[in-house]
Amino acid sequence: MLSAKIVIVEDENDIREVLTYNLEREGFRVWGAADGVLGLKLIQDKVPDLILLDLMLPGLDGLQICQKLKGDKLTAAIPIIMVTAKGEEHDIVTGLDLGADDYVTKPFSPKELIARVRAGLRRGKPIDRENDRRLENDGITIDLDRHEVSVDGERVTSFTATELKLLYFMALHSGRVFTRDHLLNKVVGHDSFVVDRNIDVHIQSIRKKLGKRREMIETIRGVGYRFRDSGER
Repeated sequence: MLSAKIVIVEDENDIREVLTYNLEREGFRVWGAADGVLGLKLIQDKVPDLILLDLMLPGLDGLQICQKLKGDKLTAAIPIIMVTAKGEEHDIVTGLDLGADDYVTKPFSPKELIARVRAGLRRGKPIDRENDRRLENDGITIDLDRHEVSVDGERVTSFTATELKLLYFMALHSGRVFTRDHLLNKVVGHDSFVVDRNIDVHIQSIRKKLGKRREMIETIRGVGYRFRDSGER
């Protein structure tokens, strides 16, 4: 079986080389580009399994590339991990709302990067889980039809409808970062009286009800939330 294909679009040679070295050492096939225009062409040519995308690029920036990729049926489903500086929270939020799956900040840990890449590849597999009404993830079982959540085998029946929908959605897409706005619009719905920051209240309530498993829902400061992928530790 051929190993996964990864395209890196990064204009800093040292960072691109470090990324390439660590990924190839793990057995991935890797291609790289130093600017946005060449990067987009490389992605369209190789159609990789995952993309590592810098935000600040000559030619086309990362957000423009992300928008173009998500608007093309050939590349729309490819997981994108943005590689960026810590101070670009607004761009991170915009990128996630455009369809990027995750982000890694500079400087990054190669170990963390590999974990994020593997999680992204798992999410990118063409498995139809949208019709799966019962999910299990690290001791947490969510059953939509029964409106039940079990934590380490013990039923927790106090989840509201909104809390259950949020927990199910994040668990279904474990490892992916979601902004508050995305959770509000895609999960809660436009007609709800829940507003942006009220998502925090729902998350706080969900964590309390998860008890010992509360750490499965991670806060991504300045961005939103993520349900921890079962392969990340």
